[in-house]
Order: sequence, then structure tokens, then C-alpha cells
Amino acid sequence: MGGPEARAVSLLLTTPKAFVRRHLLDRLPGAQPRNPLQGKRILVTGASSGIGEATALLCAERGATVLLVARRADALERVRDEIAAFGGTAYAHPCDLTDGDAVDALVRDVVDRHGGVDMLVNNAGRSIRRSIRLSYDRMHDVERTMAVNFFGPVRLLLGLLPGMAERGDGHVVNVLTWGVQVKAPKFSAYIASKTALDTWSRIAGRELYADGVTFTNVRMALVRTDMIGPTEAYAKLPALSPEQAGARIVRALEDRPLTVNVLAGSLGEVFNLVAPRLSDAVFSAVDRRFPDSAAARAHAEESGSPARGRRVAG
Repeated sequence: MGGPEARAVSLLLTTPKAFVRRHLLDRLPGAQPRNPLQGKRILVTGASSGIGEATALLCAERGATVLLVARRADALERVRDEIAAFGGTAYAHPCDLTDGDAVDALVRDVVDRHGGVDMLVNNAGRSIRRSIRLSYDRMHDVERTMAVNFFGPVRLLLGLLPGMAERGDGHVVNVLTWGVQVKAPKFSAYIASKTALDTWSRIAGRELYADGVTFTNVRMALVRTDMIGPTEAYAKLPALSPEQAGARIVRALEDRPLTVNVLAGSLGEVFNLVAPRLSDAVFSAVDRRFPDSAAARAHAEESGSPARGRRVAG
């Protein structure tokens, strides 16, 4: 047995073998810990700050060549220089992922300069917390969120996946949210966009499985980054640091599991399946308990939103 069949069988054992090595073999006396990221070309989007920056630093520390992608060239150069300072290798590739032509140019540049990538971390994202009541006249919120969280990553994937498939090896990590499982109120545009990427990647993983290309969907817990700053309700909630989140992503790159979930997300998913109407009632109460921000309500009043004059929770 060879070719696609051999690769398919090998992939079945990838994550179990990684688990055994990490928790048993690497702990034996005299064991030489593996370094599966050594020499890998890893592209990280949203690498100028937060989770993306932390992930890029951790990958570089493990010997990977990191391709840094984000809109701000100056911020990327700062991260690149920080990696170079400890002897790592990184390249800055400024790109606006909402610009299709720019993404196509990025793919060409990456292929020409680096020969493609071995791994991709789709981390760049946009979050909007706003109830549907205040969104009747804000279709642009959905469009902007989908552009960053779904269309941009998919366009990038369509450009880079052929090279992975041709080489017979590649891995993609999507940084998503546990909201994909829970379906939290007031994040309809954000969670829908992340769910779209989650589902697209599951299907792509099945179609490209025999080509040696795998996907991991990381349904991330709350992370203390600038993106959640405007959401006052999150100020006192427990959250991961960007470094903790980055460590989970690196583990996903090394071990290639199908998904990385948090317990609360998995419990919420089961609740939605087992008692859907009760789940709706509970989350409706949560929706009322945590109203839209004062800024969102004020903006709706100023803009004459269709929700204006109606009773809005809070």
C-alpha cells in the first residue's frame, strides 16, 4: 500500500502518536524531545499583536521560519526584529486580508520567496458585539466580519493549499471561538463568520485528507486582547493571556488534532442538542442580563435605527 492510502493511514495515527510521545516517551530518562516545527515554514495572520504575535514568537523559538502577516507594516517589523533578536527567522508580509487582490499578491510573494508554506495559522479576526435589535440597518457589520473572518482566510487557503497537496503534507490551524459551539447572543455576525470557516475547513479536511493536508479548528476560550476591550461585560471574566492562547495553537500545530475545545463550549454544545428550547430560554435570559454597550445604544439612537423607540434590554 502506498500513495494516498499510505498517507491516509499515517494521518489516522498522527495525533495518538503525538500524545504518546508527549506524555510518555519524551519523559523517559535520556529521551530527546521531538521538535516537529523545526525548519517548518509557518504563516501566521494577525501576527502584529495579541494571539498572533505570541504564536509567531513561540513558533520561531521552536525553529520554524515564520511568515508574519497583518495590515500594519511597522508592527510586523517590530515582531520580526524581536524574533531576530533571539536568533529566530521571520519575514514581514503586510497585507489587508479583506482586499482580494492583495491576498492574491501575498500568495504569489510567499510562493516566489519561500516556496510556499508547510503550515498556516488563520488567526486574524474581527469581532462585533451588537444585538440584532440594533443591527437592522447594519448589514455592513455582517459584510465586514465575513470579509476578515471567512472570505480572507478562504482566499488565502485556496492559494496555498495546492502547494501543500502537491508536497503531500500540510497543516492548517483556524483560531475560532467557543461561541461556535455555544451560539452566544449578541455575536451573530462574529460567530456566524467563525462557524463558516469551521465548517469549510472540516469539509476541506475530508477532501484533502488523502493528500496529507490536515486541519485543526481551535474553539478558543476568552483571551485578554485588545479585541475584547470594548466589551465591558468581559472586563471581570476569567480569560487566557495571549501567551496561553499561543501555546494552545502551537500544540495544535505539533499534534494536529481535529479540534481543540474548552469544556464550557462542549457542555454548551450538548445543552443545545439535548434541550434546544430550554437552551434558548437560558440564553435569552443571558441576553437580557448583559445588554448592549452604552456606545452601541447611543449609536442606534443617533442613527435612527429601526430599533429606536422599541424596548431594548438594558
